Amino acid sequence: FILALISCSVLWLSCTFWLRNHLLKYFSRHLYSPVCVAGAFQLASSSQGCEACCSLDICRISNSMQVTCIKLAFQLENAKLSSDQNDKAAGAAREELKEARMRIEALSYQLSGLQKQASAAEDRIRELEEMMAGEREKFRKMLDAKEREMTDMRDQMQQQLTEYQELLDVKLALDMEISAYRKLLEGEEERLKLSPSPSRVTVSRATSSSSSSSTSLVRSSRGKRKRIEAEELSGSGTSGIGTGSISGSSSSSSFQMSQQASATGSISIEEIDLEGKYVQLKNNSEKDQSLGNWRLKRQIGDGEEIAYKFTPKYVLRAGQTVTIWGADAGVSHSPPSVLVWKNQGSWGTGGNIRTYLVNSEGESFLLLRSVKSNSVIKEASWGVRILFGPWFGRLS
Repeated sequence: FILALISCSVLWLSCTFWLRNHLLKYFSRHLYSPVCVAGAFQLASSSQGCEACCSLDICRISNSMQVTCIKLAFQLENAKLSSDQNDKAAGAAREELKEARMRIEALSYQLSGLQKQASAAEDRIRELEEMMAGEREKFRKMLDAKEREMTDMRDQMQQQLTEYQELLDVKLALDMEISAYRKLLEGEEERLKLSPSPSRVTVSRATSSSSSSSTSLVRSSRGKRKRIEAEELSGSGTSGIGTGSISGSSSSSSFQMSQQASATGSISIEEIDLEGKYVQLKNNSEKDQSLGNWRLKRQIGDGEEIAYKFTPKYVLRAGQTVTIWGADAGVSHSPPSVLVWKNQGSWGTGGNIRTYLVNSEGESFLLLRSVKSNSVIKEASWGVRILFGPWFGRLS
C-alpha cells in the first residue's frame, strides 16, 4: 500500500513538474519579455489597463503555482528520503525477522531433541524403578526364606541341645551309678577281704576314663543377650562321696553323689567347697584376664540366683587363681588372690547346682554343674544288687 501511494505521488508530481516547466517556458517567452513589460506599462497607462491587470493576475497565479510546485518538489524529496529510510528500516526489520525465524527454528529443533531425551530418560527411570521393585521383592523373598531357614535351624539346634543335655544328664547319672557301684564293690571286697578281679579293675578304669570325657555346650538367647548355658566340661572335678552301713544278710545303705565339671576356657572353676564356703577360679591362659564388673552367679535348683560382682579394675593374672569366700567362712580379705563376699554368708548347698560367669557384655558361661542323687543298696547272701534310677545291676 505504501509503495502504491508513493508511486501515485511520484506520478502526480511528475505531471505537476511537467506542467510547471511548460508554464514557465510560456510565461518566460510571452509575459516576462521586455516588450511585454513595456506593453503592459503602456496598457496600464492607457485605456486598455484591464487587459494588463489580467496579465498581472496570470503572472501572480503562475508564480504561486511555481512556489507550490517547488514546495511539492521538496515534499517529494522528503518523501523519497523517508521512503528510503523506511525501506532500510523495513529491510532491517525483515532481516531481524528472518534471523528470529531461524533462531525459533533452531530452538524448536533443540526443544524437540530435549523432549526426546526427557522421554527416553522417563522411560529409563520407569524401567529402573520396575527393576528395583523386582530386585527388592526378590531380596525380600530371599530374606524371608533365610529367616525361616534360620528359625528352623535354631529350633533344630535347640532341640538337639535339649536332647544332648538330657543325654548328658543321663550320662552323668550313669557315671555316678558306676562310681557308686565301684565304691560298693571295693567296700564289699575289703569287708570280705577279697582281691579285686582283673575284669573289675578294667571295668573300673574304663568307667573312670569314660566319665572324664564328658563335654557339654548349650546356648540359648535371653532378650538381646546371648546366654551360654554350658561350656565344654571336663571330668577333672568328678568326685563321689558315699556313706552307709551294712549288717546281717539283708540291709540297706544310702549314698549321696556329687558330680562336678569345670570349663576348659581361659577362666575355669579350679575348686569348690561342697559346704558352700568358697569358689576358686583360675586363669588358664597365658595372658592376664580383666574381670572388671564381671559377675559370678550360682543357682541351686529353682531357688533364687545369687551373684558376686568383681570390682571394675580387677585383673586375674595369667595362670593365677582367685578364691571367693563367703562371709561366714571367717577368712580375711586379701586381694587379689583371696576375696571375701561380705554381703553373702555362703555360696549355698543342695542338688542341681549351676555356677555361671557373666562378663561385662552380659554373656553368660556355665562353668560348673553339680548333680546330687540318692541310691539304695541292698545286699543278699548270694551277692549284691544295686537299685539306682532305671538301672539294676547284679554281681554274683
